[in-house]
Amino acid sequence: MGCPKNVVDSEKMLAQIVEADFLITAEASDADVVVINTCGFIAPAKAEALEAIKHAVKFKTIGSVKKVIVTGCLSERLGNRLLEQTNGIDAVVGLGERDNIVQIIRKTLVSNTPEVYIDHSPDIVADDRARLLITPSHWAYLRISEGCAHNCSFCTIPAIRGPFRSKPQQLILAEAAELASAGVVELNIIAQDTTYWGRDLKIKNGLSKLLQELEKIEPLKWIRLMYLYPMGIDEQLIETVASSEKIANYFDIPIQHINDKILKDMRRGDTKERIYSLIEKLRMSIADVVLRTTIIVGFAGETDSQFEELVEFVKRAQFDALGCFRYYRELGTAAAEMSNQVPDELKEQRVEKLMLTQQRIVFSKNKTRIGTNLICMVDSVDNDGTARGRFYGQAPDIDSVCIIEGCSAKPGQFIDVEVTGSKDYDLLVRQI
Repeated sequence: MGCPKNVVDSEKMLAQIVEADFLITAEASDADVVVINTCGFIAPAKAEALEAIKHAVKFKTIGSVKKVIVTGCLSERLGNRLLEQTNGIDAVVGLGERDNIVQIIRKTLVSNTPEVYIDHSPDIVADDRARLLITPSHWAYLRISEGCAHNCSFCTIPAIRGPFRSKPQQLILAEAAELASAGVVELNIIAQDTTYWGRDLKIKNGLSKLLQELEKIEPLKWIRLMYLYPMGIDEQLIETVASSEKIANYFDIPIQHINDKILKDMRRGDTKERIYSLIEKLRMSIADVVLRTTIIVGFAGETDSQFEELVEFVKRAQFDALGCFRYYRELGTAAAEMSNQVPDELKEQRVEKLMLTQQRIVFSKNKTRIGTNLICMVDSVDNDGTARGRFYGQAPDIDSVCIIEGCSAKPGQFIDVEVTGSKDYDLLVRQI
């Protein structure tokens, strides 16, 4: 459950479990042990995780499942309290114990007492090599760091995953080469803040230098940057992307808001002027750049005029993709103690208005693409020849897709297509 960082952790645990001669089942009801890798970032993620735990415990009560093990961010965040909140859990496993999952499973199978395995080791940077991919075989996530160096007032991530730690370059390159040799042609670079890579190691222009090394791995065709903190995007990084034949002209920039007071209260360290300037610079430097962002509405104290300022910004910025989330008051964060919390009903109204604004932008952009040609990577093909794929401006899982008519290619192959129309957010294309 949760973000791509959790996907990587799940893939690593799956590989270790298989290597230990356990069998993976397709259905939880068929398993002796259910391992739930949770997200604990915000209230809905916690609720979703607790529901999954209760579902697994239900199988346990009827005898088909013997043990339920909970791992991931919610385990790290709650520890012993997770056992108190939910009956039927046999083991709670923190992030630092990921690579001990096999020993924990074996111990749990013969134990009748719930155990908590939490190792708060902020200096650990996990080795993510030798994963069992649960993404399609032609693309994968590549995590380049752990933790976060920022102190956003609304965010629980530093408390859960600790301070920022860059993964050593030689380890990243070894993992990338391993994935490429297994057939991966698209790497999606992930971190809490990708732009921060190397700063804790005193490497100047670290991300740009790392990207230049990744480009040398011959089988790779696409390198995509995710989670680019706006303040970390500099001239060097823009030039590195602009001059590369492999790095997608795609910038995922979580700005969260545009009003200066809200940004200050969020502890984002950014300003309206700098954000506008960055967007202008990106569009001037890379003509076909695709911009994605995430925004929080209903933050503590957000007024009607501040929200309207945000809506106006979205209209002007013309993002190609945008995720909008209502603010959740998370215990332990500075923002949770702020006065003037926005009512939930008003938050939902603001989410709806902002997303309708963005919808009109995307639908208009899709219309302008009709009749143009794109290079599309095929992700999946149905029996009738209809396929789904993506052009460089579509990240896997979070963005829209290209629906391909009459596709003769296989997943992982690149084809030339013509855009013939659109369906909601997706593009309709035909193979040329």
